[in-house]
Amino acid sequence: MKLKWSAALLAAATGLAYGQSSVTLYGIVDTGVSYYNNATSHGGTTVGMPTLTGEVPSRWGLKGSEDLGGGLKTFFVLESGFQPGTGGLNYGGRLFGRQANVGLSSDYGSLTLGRQMNMTMYALANADVIGPSIHSLSNLDSYLPNARSDNAIGYMGKFHGVTVGGTYSFGRDAAGPAGPSATNCGGQVAGNFRACKQYTAMLAYDSASFGLAASYDQLRGGTGATAPMTNPAYTDARNIVDGYVFFGPVKVGAGWIRRNQSAATHLQTDMFFGGATWYVTPAFWLDGQGVRYLQRTSGDLNNLGSTLLAARATYLLSKRTSVYTSFGYMFNSSKAANSVAAGGTVGTGMNQVGVMAGLQQRF
Repeated sequence: MKLKWSAALLAAATGLAYGQSSVTLYGIVDTGVSYYNNATSHGGTTVGMPTLTGEVPSRWGLKGSEDLGGGLKTFFVLESGFQPGTGGLNYGGRLFGRQANVGLSSDYGSLTLGRQMNMTMYALANADVIGPSIHSLSNLDSYLPNARSDNAIGYMGKFHGVTVGGTYSFGRDAAGPAGPSATNCGGQVAGNFRACKQYTAMLAYDSASFGLAASYDQLRGGTGATAPMTNPAYTDARNIVDGYVFFGPVKVGAGWIRRNQSAATHLQTDMFFGGATWYVTPAFWLDGQGVRYLQRTSGDLNNLGSTLLAARATYLLSKRTSVYTSFGYMFNSSKAANSVAAGGTVGTGMNQVGVMAGLQQRF
């Protein structure tokens, strides 16, 4: 690859010593055509290309590593999320909004510096069989597919099936205000150590047949941040407990997510999910998942509960190219307005059906 040769020539030209190294260009382009109804209080349908995600979010990136000897390696990741329909950047318009970090790894784990996925993302990765797709948990909590932290120090170690990890952010999100992942809370304010801080932690166990994970994620507000987190004294915390198990060609996953937001008013939500993936053949599989969402504001239910049912079929045309169809149905209670489609809209108290047919290419 040209990138690898360029790195080698640059090091030789400058007289630098280096170990065995590599740089990889990779990515996913995933889009299609989606439909959903009841997009406004008067009904109406929406047909077009989704702006946020299809089966998985589109992205491209560069990652590399260098062997420093003695079991020590250095690595970096630069990863950009984009919209195939328009070419626009996601993650608040950042070029490398998905990841931008550098680190060191050894037999004792890895230390990562920069914008990175935090432990909420890792805790959900195995149990959530639908993942961050157009009809998914993210429609009920937009933070989940965007669980990343700016200005962060992260650690992750894996020891005989047990994974221990954590992140600490000096300023959790410097981008804003556009987009569900941009909160305009850069932190690192002189004289205000609490502003926009965030820490996450995870403990997990994985084997060949099953796995369990638990995580905690707390972020603080800051002056000028996206409402309601406009005060450093405000906190927004999520607890996750989940797991998965294999029964031959079937993988079953389930979990619980509790959120407590202490701002001007108190918000508490509970999300219970369960689903399964059936690998019919190595090239064809089916996913299905149900999600129950309950929301309380200052102790009252306020009829804000929703239930999401999602199903998906995926077929590999080759090792790198797949086609899929996805179906979702959102049952909203009288005051709820949770859309069945990521980035979509729905009339308050209306149920909504959504479908999508898509094409995905990996490189």
